[in-house]
Amino acid sequence: MYLDPVKQDTACLVQMTRARQGRSGRELLMTDVTTTGSGTYAVIATGGKQYRVKVGDKITVERLGDEAGASITIDQVLLVGGNGETKIGTPVVDGATVTALVNEHDRGEKIVVFKFKKRKRYRRRTGHRQALTRLTITGISA
Repeated sequence: MYLDPVKQDTACLVQMTRARQGRSGRELLMTDVTTTGSGTYAVIATGGKQYRVKVGDKITVERLGDEAGASITIDQVLLVGGNGETKIGTPVVDGATVTALVNEHDRGEKIVVFKFKKRKRYRRRTGHRQALTRLTITGISA
């Protein structure tokens, strides 16, 4: 079955979004990024993860040390594409940067960790909430 690039890209993002929902099906830890297929986009690496972003996207990443309201520059740009041209880095694209605005710092949904050993009366219940930062992408320069 053939899909044009825009529909194929959107279908891929829908599958990725469903995979990220987790057990509860509630709010996504990463934001579901919707793309229209036009304009410049970039793949950035931060917090051990990769994100496909374009100007105006709001993403949630691992906690960054910058203050809320500050503007940051991400230089770990792995790919820059759009408008019929793609630059792939080895491992990063030389001179490419993505600027973003730090909206807020937040904590993710609680994850329950339950340890259990049968017939030994051993039960431990602990929880974890991941520290997160919400960003708005303001610019991509290649």
